[in-house]
Amino acid sequence: MSKKRSLIVYTAIIFSFFLVFLRLVDLMVLNHEWLYKRALRQYLKSENLNVRRGIIYDRKGRELAMNLDLDSLNCNPEESIVSEEDIRILSRIINKKPEVITEKFSKEGKFVWVERKLEPEKVDMIRKLNIKGCSFSSEAKRIYPGEELASHVIGFVGIDNQPLGGVEWEYNRYLSVDSGKIVYERDASGRTLSPGIDREVIGNSVVLTIDEALQHIAEKELDNAVEYWRASAGSIIMMDPFTGEILALANRPTYDSNRGSQASDDAKRNRAITDIYEPGSTFKLVIGVGALEERILKPDTLFDVSSGSITVGGKTIRDVHRNGVLTFKEIIQKSSNVGSIMVGMRLGKERIYKYAKLLGFGEKTGIDLPGEVSGWIHPPERWSNTSLGAVPIGQEVAVTPLQMLRAYSAIANGGYLVKPHIVSRILSPKGEILFSMKNEGEFRRIISERTAMILRDIFKSVTEEGGTGKSASVFGNTVAGKTGTAQMIDPKTKRYSKERYVSSFVGFVPADEPRLAMIVVIYEPKGQIYGGVVAAPVFKKVAEQALSYLGVPIEEDVLQKHVSLKMR
Repeated sequence: MSKKRSLIVYTAIIFSFFLVFLRLVDLMVLNHEWLYKRALRQYLKSENLNVRRGIIYDRKGRELAMNLDLDSLNCNPEESIVSEEDIRILSRIINKKPEVITEKFSKEGKFVWVERKLEPEKVDMIRKLNIKGCSFSSEAKRIYPGEELASHVIGFVGIDNQPLGGVEWEYNRYLSVDSGKIVYERDASGRTLSPGIDREVIGNSVVLTIDEALQHIAEKELDNAVEYWRASAGSIIMMDPFTGEILALANRPTYDSNRGSQASDDAKRNRAITDIYEPGSTFKLVIGVGALEERILKPDTLFDVSSGSITVGGKTIRDVHRNGVLTFKEIIQKSSNVGSIMVGMRLGKERIYKYAKLLGFGEKTGIDLPGEVSGWIHPPERWSNTSLGAVPIGQEVAVTPLQMLRAYSAIANGGYLVKPHIVSRILSPKGEILFSMKNEGEFRRIISERTAMILRDIFKSVTEEGGTGKSASVFGNTVAGKTGTAQMIDPKTKRYSKERYVSSFVGFVPADEPRLAMIVVIYEPKGQIYGGVVAAPVFKKVAEQALSYLGVPIEEDVLQKHVSLKMR
């Protein structure tokens, strides 16, 4: 009996070991991979690194785009327990419909965003609900302290900090880096066992050429002008004519970069580089450059424009005001269309086209902002019978405000075509200079210094007594520039509108030792249309404040001239 009992016991033991063996085979061989991965999920946790975009600074180190750490609410639908009352309260806090929140808690999976980047006070209210299965993750939110200030330059980002315009887009490869993940161990309670790890990745910072103070001046005066003239839009660009550094760039309409995703496409358009227009009389620079470079006339060469009109290819063009015999200098000063066309005829279409291209028209400037267009000017073989009467006075061509400013900067700097740029340097997270535009700018001589000096003198006369741009004159400093008034094309009739105009003024100051070049373009002003009335005074207001801010001294001879004029 004892032997039988022993056999039963031994058999049971052997069978039990056999079962254990089979279980071990199952665990260690058949299901090893699945169990291994499950174990990793239990004690290892992966987490996205918190990526902070680099800071965007103005030229003096003032922050234009920065980061703010905010909490985002997420839930694990498989573990969440949420009541209808919780849903109702949560709906009020995050301003979403209850059914939208309910749907999030009903999704499959272990992780669902409920609301991203919440204000601290909202986070506190949600924490008090103590909803099971919900937790918060810290995320970096992009903040633009200036709101609308320089929004077309800076751009904006989306909810995941993806770039959606401006410098944020153009320099994203520097401002942001791949987030990647970190993995750390945890115990049964979910506590981290690994040593502390820096879970934050910081991008490089970008320093702009923009000066926040000059940008504010430009935007304030542009706002005033657009409102006063009930204009549809406007642009101002201020640039260092020697380096191509953009000191200010403003457009209206505009938008708040903090709410960029909610702005209309019209408000987000960077008109200074994306919109083309027929420039009108500011394009007379081209015939001036061509005629002087080819030495077919001098500033005092006479032209009889007393008829007040000229016919080219069956089309008659008239002067706004009748004149008698004018010198070439006076043709530019008084903006005579008839005289300009006469000069253009002497020059010929091939040479007009040559100097237009030389001044950069019909091609992109290469500015480091997205969306720039090239504009256009037809080659001579595509000119019509009337083109020789149209192109010299800025018709049948299309330019951007920045192209026009760059062309006039070539007169300001003595004959060089510069490359406009918006970024000065790039800094590492430790503040080391990774790249600098200093001495990196493109400079190409396109006209002689002689031509530049003669035209500088001619454009100075435009802002003096008798010139169309005298409203642009600045107290204590000489301004050189040119007015422009151009009809816009009616989209319905495809002909020049008698009601829609573009008014502009482009110039530089102080004329003999320029510190800044600037263009003002006002689209569809109401009440007045002429560049000398609409745009020139804006140039004056911005320039006076800018020169004061920059500490540019008053020219004594100019001051004496102002005093003598007042005493008359």
